[in-house]
Amino acid sequence: MLENPLMAGLGLPREPRPLTLVIFGASGDLTRRKLVPALFSLYLKGSIPGVRVVGFARRDWDTQKFRALVRGWLDSDDTPSASAEVKDAFASGVGFIKSSFEEAAGFGQIATDFARPANRVFYLATPPDSYHTIVEQLRTSGLSSQNGGFSRIIVEKPIGRDLQSARALNEQIARAFPEEQIYRIDHYLGKETVQNIMVMRFGNGIFEPVWNNRYVDHVQITMAETLGVGTRGGYYETAGAVRDMMQNHMLQLLSLVAMEPPVDLDANSIHEEKVKVLKSIAPIAGQRVATETVRGQYEKGIVEGVEVPGYRQETGVDPESTTETFAALRVYLESWRWAGVPFLLRTGKRLSRRTTEITLHFKRPPLLLFAERKPGATPPNELTFRIQPQEGITIGFNSKIPGPTTEMRTVNMDFSYGSAFGEELPEAYERLLLDAMLGDSTLYMRKDEVDSAWRFITEIINGWKESGRPAVSPYRAGSSGPDAAAALLGDPGRRWRRL
Repeated sequence: MLENPLMAGLGLPREPRPLTLVIFGASGDLTRRKLVPALFSLYLKGSIPGVRVVGFARRDWDTQKFRALVRGWLDSDDTPSASAEVKDAFASGVGFIKSSFEEAAGFGQIATDFARPANRVFYLATPPDSYHTIVEQLRTSGLSSQNGGFSRIIVEKPIGRDLQSARALNEQIARAFPEEQIYRIDHYLGKETVQNIMVMRFGNGIFEPVWNNRYVDHVQITMAETLGVGTRGGYYETAGAVRDMMQNHMLQLLSLVAMEPPVDLDANSIHEEKVKVLKSIAPIAGQRVATETVRGQYEKGIVEGVEVPGYRQETGVDPESTTETFAALRVYLESWRWAGVPFLLRTGKRLSRRTTEITLHFKRPPLLLFAERKPGATPPNELTFRIQPQEGITIGFNSKIPGPTTEMRTVNMDFSYGSAFGEELPEAYERLLLDAMLGDSTLYMRKDEVDSAWRFITEIINGWKESGRPAVSPYRAGSSGPDAAAALLGDPGRRWRRL
């Protein structure tokens, strides 16, 4: 058990019942960079005193070897600082099972060597092609049974690669686990600013009244990366930007921005409103993909002062590849609140700046009193949620420049988590792991959310295949993406936010 000697007896809230957390794929990068640091942070806070962590992988390791590796991982920059004594105590509490996912004996070892506590959470930190095998082994071994304690499963994205494969995987998981014990993770939902979207809207009387098509001109959601595909070229060739980022992260953010107020904060109440948004998205199918979508692929260029290769020169990538590393969509919702308001989504690799943000662009005042006969002199107000880096919220509004004229410029009111609360934000995986242990699925994806998102994205993918349009436009690494994305703005007064 992960009993922290420095936290014993504090009786801190939000403490899960005693359980065993089994991490399949414990030798992988996700476990080292995200899961172990998150668990260690929870351990330092005294949040998981009754939790036993067990690694499961085919590597030729034993428990002592795994404990030594975990102890080494705790010295990385990704992990909260603590004394050597505390790090030693955490590492000494983890276990390990050496087994392939095809061997029934390894799953039997979970039941025999880690029979207590009877509650279990299984984390699939493996490549997606292993999901079917692991889930079937959990079912046939009886480990997914809810008898004598709960049994939950956490599934990483991607959940399928189109609507058909996503449904097949969800159906298989459903044969082993009831829906309320299935946790489909999207780590963006664990970020503080994402969680704050609902609080901003429904916890303040000044925002919700203008959160509609009467006042909002359009909404931009951007997820930009400076990194390329790196060593993931082989995977990326089978995915592309729209599968890798649009289907999950970006549509989840859209659903939170556009949802109606839930009746309460129960997980299912929130999921119901998110699903309504996803179902209301107007399809982009057939020839409409040519006007409502843009695809791009990075070529060599300069990123943060370093010359980088183009996508086709990356390891594992076809030299003639047409896989998109940039995708932009113009999305409309068929709902009373958002009718006629375009949601402009863009994501890409090797762009000029790393940022994830959501910006509501409000309509200009109906009478340009201060424009001095220049229609563009009154910039629209903007409300921006900065999700990464430097999480926070910014409101841009117009103010008079000091002097004898009525000239104006845009100024910002800025809220930053770091300065406002004076403490480091918890990592997304920390919150999500704890919620799964507690049985709270609010920040996870429900089956029908995944289904609705894939239905929309699959139509786009099929439209690209059938029409071959739009063509994949090249863009220079270190730029803001292909010029073709400007066509999605529609109104000549609109601009993509600067990267």
